[in-house]
Amino acid sequence: MRWLIDGYNVIRRDADLSAAEAGGLHVGRAALLRLVAGAARRHSDHFTVVFDGAPGAGPTESPGQVEVLFSRPPEKADDVLIRLARQSGDGDAVVSDDRTVADAARRARCAAIGTADFVAALSGGGDGGDEKDEDEDDADEPKHGNPRRLSKDARAAQRALRRLRRR
Repeated sequence: MRWLIDGYNVIRRDADLSAAEAGGLHVGRAALLRLVAGAARRHSDHFTVVFDGAPGAGPTESPGQVEVLFSRPPEKADDVLIRLARQSGDGDAVVSDDRTVADAARRARCAAIGTADFVAALSGGGDGGDEKDEDEDDADEPKHGNPRRLSKDARAAQRALRRLRRR
């Protein structure tokens, strides 16, 4: 399985990584890469972390199964993630809270994973999003089939997170 990660999106959505980034962009990137490299050592999965802009100071690559990519202007990290998701296709996971990226990932038949769920799974945290948010409104369109069963996209995301947690 391949994990496509929106680097700065994950950093800025997690309190610990965001605090590390206060010391500089390269410090935040290094903290995220350490977290992902730890997961890569425990798994056979391949991780690709995409950042906006030029590499700058700090680590630009990690050994093993972690690949670091930087978008080149005028292309943004979101565009790179969408392109990679379309190329990789079914069975991979895209980690981003950006709605455009998540929607494109689903269209490419990739699991769309939220950043909080991803960081919780990497950190060995709780269930990471197995429950439904109370503020979600299902009244917009009627559901067909079993009302207790999660959507196909939600089940794919849960499978990917379980895979990340179990090892």
